[in-house]
Amino acid sequence: MLTNRISPSAKFALIASFGGFVFGFDASVISGAIGFISEQFALDEWQQGLVVSAPTLGAIIASFFAAFLSDRFGRRNTLIAVALLYVCSAYFSAVASDFESLLLARFIGGLAFCSLLITPMYIAEISLAKSRGKLVSINQLNIVIGLSVSYFSNYLLLQLGHGEGNTLTFFAMQGETWRWMLALELVPAMIWFLALFALPKSPRWLVLNNHQSDAKAVLNKLFSQKEVDAQLQEISIIDNQQAAFFTRLKGLFSSKVRLALMMGITLAIAQQISGINVIFFYAPVIFEQSGIGTDAAFLQASWIGAVNVLFTLVALITIDQFGRKPLLTIGLVGVCVSMLICSYGFQQARYQIDNGDISQLLTIHHTLDSASLSSLASQVFTSDIAFKDAVVGAIGEQQFRQFGSDILMRATDINAELVLFGITAFVASFAMSLGPVMWVFFSEVFPSELRSIGISFLALINGFVSFLVQLVFPWELATLGAAITFLIYGVFALLAFGLIVRFLPETKGQSLEYLSQPEVMKN
Repeated sequence: MLTNRISPSAKFALIASFGGFVFGFDASVISGAIGFISEQFALDEWQQGLVVSAPTLGAIIASFFAAFLSDRFGRRNTLIAVALLYVCSAYFSAVASDFESLLLARFIGGLAFCSLLITPMYIAEISLAKSRGKLVSINQLNIVIGLSVSYFSNYLLLQLGHGEGNTLTFFAMQGETWRWMLALELVPAMIWFLALFALPKSPRWLVLNNHQSDAKAVLNKLFSQKEVDAQLQEISIIDNQQAAFFTRLKGLFSSKVRLALMMGITLAIAQQISGINVIFFYAPVIFEQSGIGTDAAFLQASWIGAVNVLFTLVALITIDQFGRKPLLTIGLVGVCVSMLICSYGFQQARYQIDNGDISQLLTIHHTLDSASLSSLASQVFTSDIAFKDAVVGAIGEQQFRQFGSDILMRATDINAELVLFGITAFVASFAMSLGPVMWVFFSEVFPSELRSIGISFLALINGFVSFLVQLVFPWELATLGAAITFLIYGVFALLAFGLIVRFLPETKGQSLEYLSQPEVMKN
């Protein structure tokens, strides 16, 4: 009975957007695995950053070809190939034997990240203006559900990895927990791959490729006869003739779409430079910095995932009611304030380890160089950088990789609740604004002949900024400290807020063709 109440557009949007779940899982599952990988492969800060950011580098390269592939072979067929890349990446990541092979497998998965720009395009092209915002936002909802599920599965696998017995021996989990974390992605990736064959081709793509009768047949599956005629008329306004690739690339920088492009670039940069993927991809690492320990850090990351899902639902419900711009402005205020809270929390932290703490550590970690660590007993450090440098100087880099989390847990005196509140508020603010609204805006503001190349170009910028932020974050933590790092993100969010309030137009409830007119963006 439920399926009878769901429109055909919504059904197909749900299938297409399940790739968002796979992306979210793929992108954030590394947050739980990176600590184990770093220890097993003896990675330094830059190598850690490369492992985490390698998919984003793949996504940048894929962005160059996504527009061409989706226009040449169709949105649906391109998504099927993307799903197969996810399957290959998950398998080869799980069986990687060294840093280089893991990096390559993660890079292959990043090539599949172009689903982030093809899926919103496809959904926008099979939906009506009145429901387009909600349907495109389903992709973002699936992304955050995938993020949340990966945090929860990481936590469960971590608990299994701590145990002993026949189950662990059977599944070869002892010492290999991270491989199971990465391998679990095979399940949703295979499901999505098979489900994609049920999708119809995009009617706009069919018109662009001179298959008008097929396009009308697809539209008849999606809409009522009245809506079909209206859709065909709208598409024909711009889609009668498809320009060559380089002509469209030149058109992307023409004056008629200049404002749309500039605002798209602003959103693409703002979404990543706010630090969101640092939170998602390094969540347990960040929580360990607050001294709560590894298990608690994984549990807190699961909580963050749940908050992300909840507030993405808020955006999904309200985006077509309140509009895109109000959600962005409210959300960015929350991002700025929450980053300042996190910065303040880490700035006020103190670090001190005494002989009692060292004795407790020695009972757990028998190989710990307790004699050298005792030289730091009773010293008070006001900076996480100074404390970690002192510990590394005392016991060495290798032992710090092994025991650093437990040492931090016992030495850190911080208002952990304040930091957790700040990160939670940040994720909530992002989830109801920059997360879903950016992709909705991208799918709305370009004319049909420029839509695929426009979204690809903006995704390229978004991916490049994301790659830099993820790559640099381990170095930032080690060099600048958590307080300054979060302050930087807050300042960038404030700049984005000013630009969006001043220049971003409202796009809710308008047809794609109407929004493509230059005077609409100028007004």
